[in-house]
Amino acid sequence: MPPRPTTPAKTLPTDFLAKADETVAHYPFSARSATLPLLHLWQEQFGFISEEAIVWIAARLGQVPIHVLEVATFYPMFHREPFGKIHIKVCRTLSCELAGGRELFETMKRLTGATGDEHGPIHSPDGRYTLEFVECLASCGTAPVCMVDETLHEKLDTPEKIKACLDTHSTGGEPCPIT
Repeated sequence: MPPRPTTPAKTLPTDFLAKADETVAHYPFSARSATLPLLHLWQEQFGFISEEAIVWIAARLGQVPIHVLEVATFYPMFHREPFGKIHIKVCRTLSCELAGGRELFETMKRLTGATGDEHGPIHSPDGRYTLEFVECLASCGTAPVCMVDETLHEKLDTPEKIKACLDTHSTGGEPCPIT
């Protein structure tokens, strides 16, 4: 097992280090195979994959940082920048586009105050929301759809439904009703 690297920027939590050790132990033949699980673990702990993460994971696995960076940038579920506490993914594929996906995105953008264009994650000024267009969310028959964190919301075809959905997540209530 490669030695545990040290991080000059901060001391990593003991529980994180224990989970990392346990994760790597599941791959005795090739520690490099633990790259994906360690990226997931880091993102769960710290919210995004920083440069520090790339360097630390590479050192932990006895790899060069570019190998970890290649994995982190290949998979869209890894965030390379801090994301808001509430992550909104709006489907942009054909069914949702035809049913009002662009309007859904623009309404979410207006309601959250997120600024920027549709070509990458955009953030609200208070850091509470991150909004992005994504490929198919696999609910074409109930378009337009979005995911707020890990909850799918369907038939968001009016500004009122969109606001109700967002309000639900903003206040921690139940998922918005589908009508």
